[in-house]
Amino acid sequence: MTIQILKDYVLSDMTARYLTDENKKYVGLALLPSHMPARHFNKNESIDSLVQIKIAGDCYNEAYAMGNSMRNGETVRRLAYQGQETEETDEGLMIKTVLEAPGQYRTVHHLLWKKGDRCVKMFCTVENLGSETFQIEMFESFSIGSISPFLEGDGHNQMFLHRIRSVWSQEGRLETIPLEDLQLEPAWDPHAVRCERFGQTGSMPVNKFFPFAAVEDRKNHVFWGVQLAHPGSWQMELYRKDDALALSGGLADREFGHWMKTIEPGQCFTTPQAVVTAAMTDSLDILTGRLMDAALEGLQNAPQIERDLPIIFNEYCTTWGNPSHENICQILDCIKGKGFQYFVIDCGWYKEEGVPWDVSMGDYEPSKALFPEGLGKTVEKIKEAGMIPGIWFEIETVGNRSQAWQLEEHLLHKDGKPLTSYFRRFWDMRDPWVESYLTQKVIGLLKQHGFGYMKIDYNETIGMGCDGAESLGEGLRQNLAASVSFFDKVKREIPGIVLENCASGGHRLEPSLMRQMSMASFSDAHECLEIPLIAANLHRVIHPAQSQIWAVMRQEDSLQRIVYSMANTFLGRMCISGDVVHLSKEQWDMIESGMAFYRKLVPVIQEGQSYRFGPKIKSARHPEGWQAVLRVGRNRQAYLVVHIFDTADLPKELRIPLPEGCPEGIAEIYSEEKEEITIKNHCLYYKALKSRKALAVLLQTGNV
Repeated sequence: MTIQILKDYVLSDMTARYLTDENKKYVGLALLPSHMPARHFNKNESIDSLVQIKIAGDCYNEAYAMGNSMRNGETVRRLAYQGQETEETDEGLMIKTVLEAPGQYRTVHHLLWKKGDRCVKMFCTVENLGSETFQIEMFESFSIGSISPFLEGDGHNQMFLHRIRSVWSQEGRLETIPLEDLQLEPAWDPHAVRCERFGQTGSMPVNKFFPFAAVEDRKNHVFWGVQLAHPGSWQMELYRKDDALALSGGLADREFGHWMKTIEPGQCFTTPQAVVTAAMTDSLDILTGRLMDAALEGLQNAPQIERDLPIIFNEYCTTWGNPSHENICQILDCIKGKGFQYFVIDCGWYKEEGVPWDVSMGDYEPSKALFPEGLGKTVEKIKEAGMIPGIWFEIETVGNRSQAWQLEEHLLHKDGKPLTSYFRRFWDMRDPWVESYLTQKVIGLLKQHGFGYMKIDYNETIGMGCDGAESLGEGLRQNLAASVSFFDKVKREIPGIVLENCASGGHRLEPSLMRQMSMASFSDAHECLEIPLIAANLHRVIHPAQSQIWAVMRQEDSLQRIVYSMANTFLGRMCISGDVVHLSKEQWDMIESGMAFYRKLVPVIQEGQSYRFGPKIKSARHPEGWQAVLRVGRNRQAYLVVHIFDTADLPKELRIPLPEGCPEGIAEIYSEEKEEITIKNHCLYYKALKSRKALAVLLQTGNV
């Protein structure tokens, strides 16, 4: 097969190169840095289709594919190129590539570019053209091939996969693997399929991996990166049969995610979106910063009050699930006038006496014991203190001590029985009765009391799926789509409400939900030593202006510990909790100094590029060494946050190179003591002497 260029489109600093064969039957897609020199295609390279779909009953690809990958089977081989359409507007460009199996089905690959963006969005649609129903069992959102077109042969020892692992309270650990370690180098004959398929199954899309992947050509300093925007089961695939590598992904397929979808004659189905980019750079941080261009959409759609990234107080680590009118009033007396804009009443406001908060959600009747004069009285106190009241809900689940637990006909089922995870069950969000119930219990309460902020928690995963659709995986997808529709309803019914995305902390940090919400809980690691590690990790996958990071204050905290905790929040959005009614004036002075420092950082948090420095930290629970995060803004400002962890072998001096464009004037330092920091020859030097210490430096152009 002779590979030819069908069409090139220059999109910012990228080129979308559509590839075809001499007969213009097959079409592939390569995404390239525009300024990189072109090269001839390897002889041992074929076109990898930009649409990857499989219909049940069709043949798999040859050579040991079954159980490993559904890509490039009979369904794909039937497709033939029909044409390409472009829609250009003042905002950008949409490219539609139409492939068709005549009389059977048509697929359309969509590539959407917004002017100025350094990334594109991709998704695919299939339409049943025939007279018979069929089922699809794999349909990916994107597929880019010809990776890497700048290497001769198979590029051995030069290709790496970057993916980001995640578990509860240790979110975002970067994993970098040579392709040879994944056995993704081709064999002596291009016969057998090589595939690394990974992802997660269930309703917590960040419960094992983030829906992210990047491939690096280290020799030529080129990265390809992608994020999937989907709140449920998903997969990524690195695929190879010959010298060129392909990267694709989307909904988890039948083998990986128990998903099948019935397509009736004349019916269409569209995949979730993927955000894709390519760049020439030495830094993964630069690549992920490009993907964060798309994350700005969530900030732009947020309520007006969110523009300045207001500071939050959440009482959870003060009352530990036992909020009451009395203790909230005590907190308000202590914090009013200190610059908090949101006050969030967290879980437990509804619980009956003697019943834990995490087994009683679902009924959502405010506790008369905790709020004897009604919840409204407490809300008024919050407003009188000059703060916007917020409240916690776990909308989609019910606890085993609630009355809702018994409403089995309105709960999700699997194999005909209520889907139960220890002490939680799940509302069937597709059920009109459930929507009506939650409208009354949730939206009704928010409206009644004038809440302006809602924390949406979610503390268990549905797993592979539920009954009520043609497959368990499709049941899961439909149920999550209904959840998202309810979130939309909340925003329609209460214009301007601020929504927080929480799922046991950070289990739902994926692009589609981040576009829905103003911000997200970064983790459940509320007061752990590893908070700055997690917070820095997340700069690669969610925008820091949407990453709510907690500083939990304790009465026994030293000033050094307070600075450590406050500096954590400079890596995202500031949220404070803890023993605030028992702190000394000296402790409060350090906290308020940190709050004032944070406000100066807001423009850089909102728009900037992050860089991480320091050794690889092997253990999150027992970190050793140091970490520095530099964020360079677009307004001739930058800031640096340094954390020193446990180690007996600290360097005498840290050296942090400042990238081109980074200001080099020290405007202010946040620390509990005088620090020795100098800048010379485009490097910042800091003499680090203590373990478990942090500081932050605000940088501006010129000497300040």
